[in-house]
Amino acid sequence: MNIKEKRLRQFTERIFQALGCSTKDAKLAADVLITADLRGVDSHGTARLVGYVRLYDNGRLNPAPQIRIIHETPSTAVIDGDKGLGLVVAPFAMKVAMKKAKKYGSGWISVQNSNHFGIAGYHSMLALQNDMIGWAMTNAAPLVVPTFATEKMLGTNPIAVSVPAGNQPPFVADFATTAVAYGKMEILQRKGLPAPIGWVQDASGKPTHDANAVKNGGGLLPLGGNREHGSHKGYGLGAVVDIFSGVLSGANFGPWVPPFATAGFHGMAAEQVGKGTGHFLGAMRIDGFRPKEEFKASMDTWIERFRAAKHVEDNPVVIPGDPERELEKIRRAEGIPLNEKVVEDLQTLAERFGVKF
Repeated sequence: MNIKEKRLRQFTERIFQALGCSTKDAKLAADVLITADLRGVDSHGTARLVGYVRLYDNGRLNPAPQIRIIHETPSTAVIDGDKGLGLVVAPFAMKVAMKKAKKYGSGWISVQNSNHFGIAGYHSMLALQNDMIGWAMTNAAPLVVPTFATEKMLGTNPIAVSVPAGNQPPFVADFATTAVAYGKMEILQRKGLPAPIGWVQDASGKPTHDANAVKNGGGLLPLGGNREHGSHKGYGLGAVVDIFSGVLSGANFGPWVPPFATAGFHGMAAEQVGKGTGHFLGAMRIDGFRPKEEFKASMDTWIERFRAAKHVEDNPVVIPGDPERELEKIRRAEGIPLNEKVVEDLQTLAERFGVKF
């Protein structure tokens, strides 16, 4: 089922408003989810809306947070999200980062007491509006087993970096530090499809095709899948995100990070070592390193040369951000495709809140 962007956006805004979000916050939260849908990150778009409602139902989401800076230096800050939507808290933090970057060259913000913030790329791309380099990362519920482990200790812990160019579109790298984001597993579950080997292991630590393995005691695998293919590097990247987002901010980290509501099979840890979910965001002014226009011209050269690289037949080299940008053009014109299960979830929300879908 394809739904026009405007219709889906308005519906999403109204659901957030029904939870008690201000009009401004509802529009921002909806924009993060719709951007994910438009860019083809279906696992983090409006399919997640029911999860945010469950967070609210469980008393873990404050729809009207008092987001505030609790510690600050000229180029750094720690922000308390007051249990607000990460979809709103993270853009607030990025604005603080950009304000600091304008004055001091760079701004680095860690966030505690937040929730799931959607696609990391949305937040890093905010810096592009000011011709800055943007960084965004977040820790998440422990669904991932470190290399050689059978116990889930890390989240999918994504990293996003957005870099402006001149005549070329920006470079936007946005990826989980796992072999696959858990949202992709949810898509397989909804479709009744098996998982590729290298994505997940069972409770005993063996590779499996079972898309429900994480629910049955198994875990997602770090980027690389196994030691022979570099899973220790994916584990290392995920650990860096966890430390920057959780340990540095005063949020929960490792196995203590609270679960997102759609991963309800993973309960809250009895003990908490911090406050909520943590994020880390940054903005860098290019002229802190070299003249901006020179850099952007060099980025054009970089992108053009990589595009021209010799490649496997019918598989040209892709620049990070290309597939999402091309898909966005299509979906703006043709509508956003929604899985039947997602449509059912949205219809249920529509009935509950009296909002037309």
